[in-house]
Amino acid sequence: MKRLLVLLLALSLLGTAPVLAAEADPAAQLPAWSYSEIADGYAMGLFGDEIYTDFAKVITQEQLDKMTQVAAGKLALLGVEQRSGAGSFVLDTTRGGVLNALYMEALPYAFAGIDAGPVEFLSSLGVVHGDSTGLALDRPCTLLEAACFANRMILALYDQQNAGSLGLLWKAEGNGNTLYLLGSIHTDRGNLYPFHKQLRDIITGVELAAFELDFNSQEGIDEFTAMQMYSDGTTLKDHIDPELYQEVVKALTSLGTPEEQIASYKPWALANTFTALSMADDTSSENAMALDLYVSAKASNLGIQVEGIETYAFQGKIFDDLSDEYQENYLAMTLSMYLGMDAAEGLSEEEKAAYEAALKEQDEAVSRWMEQWKTRDTESFANDYPKDVIQSNTTDELNSKLFEGRDPNMIAWADRYLKQSGSHTGLMTVGAGHMIGKTGVVQGLKDLGYTVEVVPVP
Repeated sequence: MKRLLVLLLALSLLGTAPVLAAEADPAAQLPAWSYSEIADGYAMGLFGDEIYTDFAKVITQEQLDKMTQVAAGKLALLGVEQRSGAGSFVLDTTRGGVLNALYMEALPYAFAGIDAGPVEFLSSLGVVHGDSTGLALDRPCTLLEAACFANRMILALYDQQNAGSLGLLWKAEGNGNTLYLLGSIHTDRGNLYPFHKQLRDIITGVELAAFELDFNSQEGIDEFTAMQMYSDGTTLKDHIDPELYQEVVKALTSLGTPEEQIASYKPWALANTFTALSMADDTSSENAMALDLYVSAKASNLGIQVEGIETYAFQGKIFDDLSDEYQENYLAMTLSMYLGMDAAEGLSEEEKAAYEAALKEQDEAVSRWMEQWKTRDTESFANDYPKDVIQSNTTDELNSKLFEGRDPNMIAWADRYLKQSGSHTGLMTVGAGHMIGKTGVVQGLKDLGYTVEVVPVP
């Protein structure tokens, strides 16, 4: 069980993405204004990568059904009083029909002004804007227009209810400068999106956003990708047990990845992918957008300067320098995490019970951390996250690398930002594990004389 929990630590310590993560292919360029409009909708899973190619096409009924289903799920989470209101509206793929379909998902709840009707209610929320000729309700609705409508409605109703994820967020001040500190858990789970308006406003209001990595650095990404792959003529088959190799291939080919591609990657790269896959559950959005990637995208879309505190090469080296034996064990364990009880075949009943308990503890730990993140319960997270245990476990290769030298480097970066002349406001988003504890960023800045406090919950 302890080993399984050790493998969760990368979720709150490292900003690297899994090697087999899907990437958007923007074959056609979305209008520049739209990126900030639909960033939250993508994170919520209202639509997928088809937005890049189909944004100007009329929305299909299937796409609209997906949007209304996601909207229904998000509104249900608000806990607003339910009512018996019902109505009959034309639901089609015109602009008016799309608005009607979205309105139907809000109608069962006692939202302020809900009885005004679809156009009036949604207009009051700022969901639909007209021009000098009107709202063009009879015109076919494009995918991009529908995406904006759905995104705006969900955010407006969450803001109306003072709802949304708050984040593990601190505020450091000194020399006239302000640096917000957002602790990340590098996953999308527990109905993470949308973020609370307070957090969204902080993200969009800074001059600079710093992350463990610059997610916009194609050079860094290419370097990291190269580190994950064999370049000496060998393949994965040459480095791990044959039985483990077949299990890895079976698991990943079932997801559509060809064996030739799988075999080109090192064990640690595939292990990180299995870790990410095992963290997703039925609360993850279809796009599974890790929260730091969302913050980076939101800032970049607005032209905010983005900076990486560490490099891809540095983070890659943390794993690439692991011994061959550790990498193989790391891959075997993360594969077991991903397979769950399907990996318990051949174990004794006693071993199965212990394994099942370990999987349950893993799942419950991540669920607790995500809930603490969403409610900004920094105290509970600090008490729950086993940072002191991690740092004392010097026998584990990966444990020693996850923290060694990294907290001080992050503290030094924050110190430099707060020391600069003038009056500046920035945001630093790094693994939540780096924020807490005696060696963490929060305590480190306090020790340097800065004022650091948890941002009050609105």
